[in-house]
Amino acid sequence: MELPILIFFISLIFFLFLIKPYFYTKKLPPGPTGFPIIGSLLQLGSRPNQSLAKLANIHGPLMTLKLGSITTVIASSPETAKEILQKHDKIFSARTVPNAVASQPNWEATLAWVPPDNMWRNKRRICNKQMFTNQKLDSLQELRRQKAEQLVSHIRSQCESGSAVDIGRVAFATTLNLISNTIFSIDMVDTEFKTAHEFKELVWTIMEESGVPNTSDYFPLLKWLDLQGIRRRIRPAYLRLHEIFEENIEKRLDDRATGQTMKKDGDFLDVLLDQCEVENSGFDRKTIKPLILDLFIAGSDTSASTTEWAMAELLRNPEELNKVRQEIIQQIGIERAVKESDMDKLPYLQAVVKETMRLHPAVPLLLPHKAQHDIQVLGFNVPKDGQVFVNVWSMGRDPKYWEKPLEFMPERFMESSVDYKGRDFEFIPFGAGRRICPGMPLAIRMVNLMLASIIQPFNWKLPKGMTTENLDMEEQFGVTLRKAIPLVAVPNFENK
Repeated sequence: MELPILIFFISLIFFLFLIKPYFYTKKLPPGPTGFPIIGSLLQLGSRPNQSLAKLANIHGPLMTLKLGSITTVIASSPETAKEILQKHDKIFSARTVPNAVASQPNWEATLAWVPPDNMWRNKRRICNKQMFTNQKLDSLQELRRQKAEQLVSHIRSQCESGSAVDIGRVAFATTLNLISNTIFSIDMVDTEFKTAHEFKELVWTIMEESGVPNTSDYFPLLKWLDLQGIRRRIRPAYLRLHEIFEENIEKRLDDRATGQTMKKDGDFLDVLLDQCEVENSGFDRKTIKPLILDLFIAGSDTSASTTEWAMAELLRNPEELNKVRQEIIQQIGIERAVKESDMDKLPYLQAVVKETMRLHPAVPLLLPHKAQHDIQVLGFNVPKDGQVFVNVWSMGRDPKYWEKPLEFMPERFMESSVDYKGRDFEFIPFGAGRRICPGMPLAIRMVNLMLASIIQPFNWKLPKGMTTENLDMEEQFGVTLRKAIPLVAVPNFENK
């Protein structure tokens, strides 16, 4: 059912909401007036990141939208983002949980969506200590090197057969195997990457449906009707992933019961199962699966998407692609594969990744924050339970902070101290504050390695008949931002 039809249906039963005043009496940030009952829902469109950026140009960098019965504040500048994510970080550290997310089993056990209570802090501490510290990441360098080599080997076979390569698909398969090895010590995708399709479809179903403007979120009294069918479509994907995880957990428990362990030091599943045995830890077989799901989704989809966008920008800008490849060949050569320890020698490659994340942040609107009580921000009031979005996509394209903001110019990062670690608010692709993405260190390592690994041995070209001018760069909005049309490119072995 189309959204306008749903809105019309909702307007017919507007009397359900007469018990709430439409206008909030306090001084909210400015914003569009909107329509009675539905507010500004129709103005979101299919790409809310772009629609909200245009509205912010009219109404200002701190803007209020009435979305159904929900007061929503949009921060679209470094100054407003800093207020939300740093100055008032504690007050805005809770989440608004979309109905689509709440349709998964035990969503209260997730890492991304629960309030920042003691249980959340414990989970985050375990993830940071057991997966994302420099020491732990260094210990898994060999694993990432092997996965990168498998990726190159697959592309080489495609090259020999003259076939084009779906960059997003092979990048997703690579990151999926990395995450599955880190957690379960197994590959979930075969060496030819044929079995990646099901997992990718499951993950993107979750990411896309969770990002769709949902009437169930904006009219909570009607959420039981699931008018857009989002809950019905997304829940089977959640259940299937939980089923896959349960199979691996069951097998591991059998191995542990018989004294068979897969790794001397244990993987992350062993860490979680050990926690399940600790009294009052809050971990059990049901609650570890949502945490595993968070790690799989965040780790595989975002890194793959960033790699695909980077290759798309480089293919659209052949001079930059040649410059990256020449840097790799001059610093490392072509006789051996790129390693993570080589990255300090490849500043232009790192600049390419940063520029890609500026133009195409994996999460264009940071996951929604929620005010835990009434709060003043830059002279305006944000009411208790008001949800707040930070438009990272808009901030990365703001001409006030970026020269020629719509152009792909990696050079802008070569002499710049601006980084993605949450301190420079004009560039926060991973967020900032206490809810900054914990997987940032792994994501950066993996994207840098994948991109260098597939550029080093091959000269990449667009398919026959496609030019840099007609390469489609349209976005498809979800929780993450992927290319609307997957990038397909042709590798060859020329080393010039």
